[in-house]
Amino acid sequence: MRKAAILLVLLGEDAASDIYRQLPETDVERLTQEIAELEYVDPQGALDVLEEFHRMALTQDYLAQGGTDYAKKLLVKAFGEDGARQLLQQVTLAAEMSASKLDSLQKADPQQLAKFLEAEHPQTIALILAHLDPKQASILLMRFPETLRAEAVRRLAQLRQFSPEIAQRVSMALHKRIEALGEQHRRAYAGVQGVADLLNRMDPLTTKTILETIEKDDPKLALGIRNMMFTFQDLLGVPEAGIREILGNLDKKTLAMALRGATEELKNFIFKSMSSRAVEMLKEDMEILGPVRARDVTKAQQEAVAVARKLESEGKISLGAEAEDEYVV
Repeated sequence: MRKAAILLVLLGEDAASDIYRQLPETDVERLTQEIAELEYVDPQGALDVLEEFHRMALTQDYLAQGGTDYAKKLLVKAFGEDGARQLLQQVTLAAEMSASKLDSLQKADPQQLAKFLEAEHPQTIALILAHLDPKQASILLMRFPETLRAEAVRRLAQLRQFSPEIAQRVSMALHKRIEALGEQHRRAYAGVQGVADLLNRMDPLTTKTILETIEKDDPKLALGIRNMMFTFQDLLGVPEAGIREILGNLDKKTLAMALRGATEELKNFIFKSMSSRAVEMLKEDMEILGPVRARDVTKAQQEAVAVARKLESEGKISLGAEAEDEYVV
């Protein structure tokens, strides 16, 4: 903080005031206090601060231009192996601390957050979606126009890892608007797999529209997302032992609701994994439901898929193409 105060004094009032406007209020208060407590700064100390800032600025530029490997290559030429390593560590740590301000998004109201973000770039929205769990992200995504929705999902699928430089810019730009929205832990996002999880929680028509829009610009990416998705209809590819495991962990009312919107092929496939008595009881439960809303059926099917995914993550079943091999004895 003392170095930052010295830098602002050296830059002059005009530049310092421009920088102040980009900072969170808490940082402004700390910097102002530090500047007020500054005494004499010798010329060598001032030069050291300016040189350090210059090196960090160069490092950030290199990271933005070509990532860590590119930045390291240029920094090693300029400052040697040790200097390059220290600079990368210093800049990355600063960026991560800045990016942590995005943690408050986890408890933000999706509708309120959508208002904050509606004019932002799709890349920014993708980074925001990456900090939310699939349920929150799907709710937020539905608040955006259709074209923006698809573009944000496309960029999210390509977001292999968080760029410290991008995270820093976003956090600085949004912090003042979201700092009152709550705090919660940050989470990682898994690119295409994360998008598949998100889309599986949305209604089928919206998912179809998003994927078709992405497919026009990037067929390979759209195919990758589809391959990672698992829908209720995909239960047809799960072996009988896996279906029994899913049914044993799924609420019977949820199953009855989910099957109301299933194809006859899928119904019969699931019935084959049940006893005749259990099938009769399930059919009675389905009839008792009477007319049901499509969104209730979709919700039940999503819950069934969530159960299947949980069992797969625990190693109890497999939902992939290799599923048949999981139960060979």
